[in-house]
Amino acid sequence: MGNRPGPAIPAPLFGAPDRMRGLLVGAVIAIVAAVTRFWDLSHPTDQGTPVFDEKHYVPQGWQVLTGGNWIEDNPAYGLVVHPPVGKWLLAASESVFGYGPLGWRVAPAIAGIAIVVLVYCTVRRLSRSTLIGAIAGVFAICDGVLFVQSRMGMLDIFQAAFVVAAFAALVADRDQVRARMHRVYLEGRMGDSPYGPRLGFRWYRFTAGVMLGLTCGTKWSGIYFVIAFTLLAIGFDVANRKAYHVERPWRGVLRRDFFPAGMSLAVMPVVIYLATFIPWFNSETAVYRYEVGNQIGTGGPFSWVPGAWRSLWFYEAGILEFHAGLTNSAGNHHPWESKPWTWPMSLRPMLYAIENGPDQCGGGECVRAQMLIGSPALWWVALPMVAWGLWRWLVRRDWRYAAVLTAYGAALLPWFGDLDRQMYFFYATAMAPFLVMGVALCCGDLLRSGAAAARRRPERRTLTILVVAIYVGLVVTNFIWLWPILTASPISPEEWHQQIWLPSWG
Repeated sequence: MGNRPGPAIPAPLFGAPDRMRGLLVGAVIAIVAAVTRFWDLSHPTDQGTPVFDEKHYVPQGWQVLTGGNWIEDNPAYGLVVHPPVGKWLLAASESVFGYGPLGWRVAPAIAGIAIVVLVYCTVRRLSRSTLIGAIAGVFAICDGVLFVQSRMGMLDIFQAAFVVAAFAALVADRDQVRARMHRVYLEGRMGDSPYGPRLGFRWYRFTAGVMLGLTCGTKWSGIYFVIAFTLLAIGFDVANRKAYHVERPWRGVLRRDFFPAGMSLAVMPVVIYLATFIPWFNSETAVYRYEVGNQIGTGGPFSWVPGAWRSLWFYEAGILEFHAGLTNSAGNHHPWESKPWTWPMSLRPMLYAIENGPDQCGGGECVRAQMLIGSPALWWVALPMVAWGLWRWLVRRDWRYAAVLTAYGAALLPWFGDLDRQMYFFYATAMAPFLVMGVALCCGDLLRSGAAAARRRPERRTLTILVVAIYVGLVVTNFIWLWPILTASPISPEEWHQQIWLPSWG
């Protein structure tokens, strides 16, 4: 079959071809990311103590470490409202560097560096270009949200790292499956079954499932990515079989791919999530471990369920009830809360820390303020990026934007389901990597259009290169400008006011 004329098949392109250059560029990007993330990592603090929501998770991580069971068993440390994986990572960092700013921020910094490297590798694979991957890596280094969250002892950066790792694995799985399909095509075996070939065990998809399980084990909002990425994987499978002209691609997916995809991407994350509570099951003192006979009756229709599982259900139901009660209508308000329609353009950032003096800056007391803010050069082009991506996806059938926008939507759209809920901009941390990817792909499209027009209009290529170079320079310059309020460096009150570009930032 592979030697006979027939319908066109995809070109056998499975990643950027310049592997050595890609490795060297990736190493440079990782080094720059590490320098920026670890620079003066111990600041700011609240007189040596955690700032903002670090005050919840840093002590919980320490209690996980020192309690002896690797689980929270002392409610006095704060509300136990998130699964344990992120707190384990904080605890591991604190075990090495102690209970201090470095101890509770080294693990987030490592997660932040991993995100930068994963963004570079993923966009390099999506675009088949080391240059576009490098642009994405620079954008990830220079984004204010990814930068600040990489330097905070909170959970969101861990969740974002697991999400990006799952996404990278799914994109790699797509390439691996295409390579297997191409081999079958060349061997002339594509018509052996109307459903297409069996593709064997798919380690990348398995890896994606593990990462999704850890995502849910960090914060419950990981379930949105489980749903979105499962649908994305099925879409990839259908497109793969259609691309190689399988006679019955949909039935082929149902017979060959659907069950293993569901096991890897839907069932396994649930199993991993439950497995993260093994220390809770093994502990005699874990929070809500023995509630049957206390807050849970011993009878009823579910009396046959083991008491430990009923207690876990009570525990999880309490977490859901806690979050459901955090509504504006119930009187819960915060001066820095925001709603999801403000997130794409970072219209309502968050103030994490601020202090004045005692030294002098410009004739007055210095201001040291740290804000979680998306770099405007990146976040203010979010809506054009989404519009372009939707056109490329729906009209031109560009799978790259379908993948990136699916992940971006999973990070944003579910929050519109309950607008009364108290929300904050740091919930948008998981959006940032996919915003960066989408903008980098747009830069790649611009460069590609210039190259395509070079024969007819040579100046067009020069112009597109110049536009992209200026934009990348603008992103870097914007990051440098914001540096003082991303790191709480001392600046004068006048410089502080110059950093506040919009009324909603203050």
